[in-house]
Formats: sequence, structure tokens, C-alpha cells
Amino acid sequence: MRLIGGVGDDVDGRGVRERLADIGVDASGVQTTDAATGTALIVVDASGENSIVVCPGANAAIDADALGIAPGAAVLAQLEVSDAVISAAARTAGFFALNAAPARPLPGDVLDACDLVIVNETEYAQLPSVHDAPLLCVTLGAAGARLYRHGELVASAPGRTATVRNTVGAGDAFCAALVVGLLRGDAETDALERACAVGAAAVADDASQPALERLDAYAVTA
Repeated sequence: MRLIGGVGDDVDGRGVRERLADIGVDASGVQTTDAATGTALIVVDASGENSIVVCPGANAAIDADALGIAPGAAVLAQLEVSDAVISAAARTAGFFALNAAPARPLPGDVLDACDLVIVNETEYAQLPSVHDAPLLCVTLGAAGARLYRHGELVASAPGRTATVRNTVGAGDAFCAALVVGLLRGDAETDALERACAVGAAAVADDASQPALERLDAYAVTA
């Protein structure tokens, strides 16, 4: 697994690199920029729901011409970086998955390149341009998730019961699990159901970056 992003030449940036090394993530694609390392200010209420204010810092200064993505690689991206970075990644990727969050209008070249788009219900309503994506996943919180191919429902999975402690990392965990499952050839229903299980495990953890098990530890129903 290789992460692409940006950090500043500061204490926070060095801490991010150390943390990635500790958990075995290849950080060779993380650029050091002149801007300060980005910060997210997160408030979690008693029900586990969160509100986040993001100061992008270095993530807004990533050099789109120096991403170092291998041609044909599988890429999972989100929208806390610039359009130029998203477009460059989409052009290079062999499989391009986009978690369209936080929602904003997408360049036409990015839409054309998307093999998979992942949105929640609010983002789905805000982004009608993604409704006919080759593969579109709409997450429904505790109600689970649905998968559409060019607007036609092809798979659905119920939510998993969990004691909600912190929802901050759940979306990222879900997206990673779904992409890995689809790429390794899992049936779409199984990939979706396992992703819901991973998301439920994430919300049940107090940490915003929960330590999760390997994907096969999350069983699907027979």
C-alpha cells in the first residue's frame, strides 16, 4: 500500500511519516511542501457523530506532476486535494476509485476516468453527475450500502450492528475495504457486505485511525 499526499517540513509532518512507517504504509509518495502540515479539527458528539473543519495546508500544495503513480496502478482518491492532483491520478491509474468527499463539482476528465465512485446520501444528492457512473456505491450509514452500475442496482448490503464510538474513520475504512474486495475479485455483494462490516468495526473504535484486521477477518453471511 502506497500513500500519496503532502506534509510540511515540521514536527507534525515528521510525526505523520513516522506513523506511516510504523504501520507499514509506503510513504514514498508523500511530498514535503513549503506549507504547514494540514490539520483537521474534529468534534465528536455523544452519539459518535462528527463535525470536521479541515485546514488543508500541505495537501493543497501537492505537485500534480510529481505523484509517481505507476501507469496502470489501482488508485483510491478523495477530494481533500486539488483538482489538478485528482485529474493527474485519474489519467495514470488503471483502476480509479473516487470517494467524492467533501463533495464538489468534478472535472469532466475525472468523471470519465472513474471506474468506481463512492458517496454518502448527502453527496449523492449534491452530485447528480455521478449517478450514471460505471459503478457507484452509495453509503447509507447504519442502513448499509448500495451498489449501482450505470444507475441500475446490482448489490446491496445491510448495516452491521455496532456501538458507535467515533465515526471519523469509518468512511475511509469502508472505501478501502470495498476497493480491495472488488480488485481481488470478490463478488460485488460480498465486497459490499464486507466493507459494511469494516465500517462498523471502525465506528466501534474510539480512535479516528482505528487499528483494523485483515479484510478476510470480516465475515460475510452465507
